[in-house]
Amino acid sequence: MLRQDYITRMVQEMVRMLLKLMFGIEAESPDLEMFRDAQARERTERLLMLADEGRIDEAENELSDILESCVPEHMQTGLLFYWHLNEKDDAFLETHDFSREEIRDGLEQVVKDSGMADLADAFLEIR
Repeated sequence: MLRQDYITRMVQEMVRMLLKLMFGIEAESPDLEMFRDAQARERTERLLMLADEGRIDEAENELSDILESCVPEHMQTGLLFYWHLNEKDDAFLETHDFSREEIRDGLEQVVKDSGMADLADAFLEIR
């Protein structure tokens, strides 16, 4: 339980830090309002809806496709997606066969795919 809480806090801090550093967005609790582009907001909203329905693997696959384009703004989608999952309680995650570790790993991959592998390694060194 303590490890799960630690992972939750690390994910929260990593997302906040990256939003501030990369996009100048300061948000205590990031949400769809941070997207200026309507298309990006709609795309992200779809991923969050899939996650809310428990279709997390499907949402992750779509996110992976989105991130392949290497557009910096798409990183916001990944950050908000994993923030959103991180807000789910353990029972929801367990019911849908997902874990805090998978959230951390997914966030780490988003950061590495954005060319910041060293930052991800340093910040998420909780294994």
